[in-house]
Amino acid sequence: MGPEPEVVHGPDGLVRCPWSLSTPEYVAYHDTEWGWPVASVAGLYERLTLEAFQSGLAWITILRKREGFRRAFAGFDPEVVAGFGDDDRERLMADAGIVRNLAKIDAALANARVVADLGEGFADLVWSFRTDSPRPGPGEFRAVTPESTALAKALKAAGIRFVGPTTAYALMQATGLVDDHRSDCEVPDAALLRAAVEAVAAQRAKPWGRTR
Repeated sequence: MGPEPEVVHGPDGLVRCPWSLSTPEYVAYHDTEWGWPVASVAGLYERLTLEAFQSGLAWITILRKREGFRRAFAGFDPEVVAGFGDDDRERLMADAGIVRNLAKIDAALANARVVADLGEGFADLVWSFRTDSPRPGPGEFRAVTPESTALAKALKAAGIRFVGPTTAYALMQATGLVDDHRSDCEVPDAALLRAAVEAVAAQRAKPWGRTR
């Protein structure tokens, strides 16, 4: 892989993170979802599941199958998925609309039971690891941080499966716990994004058995 471009402009002339411009799906995801706060339990369960399924694959594969995942996993309602049994497991393994990986499917079902049991506490757990790190500059790259390592450890302690520090960091990036848009990225507006994150953090970022 060559050096990261210094500045990359989108079709509207605005600067974006370089990774976002390779496909229209990436542009839409970057502009409207990535880094925006996800506060709901179902929304966080969806992102956790998709990030786990992405492990070892390109994120575009997951994006293009996302609607298939939503249909297969009952809209990622953890209460419903927690009730899935052997027939559902077999159905999922036969569903070409998702990534058919038995270990990942089993983890998604087990995780739904944990999330359903925790309820709102699951969202509080995740948001307790929100970090206020500055946006990375050109050439800077983060895949694991002390916060993501701690989040992965806390999730595992709660019973969540198939999550390590890298997957935890991807979850943090996707749900607003960290703003990893590049420092020169103009979409979305940094101030609007920060305000949205702060509003959710004020409600959700409760200590979860650790010193902050």
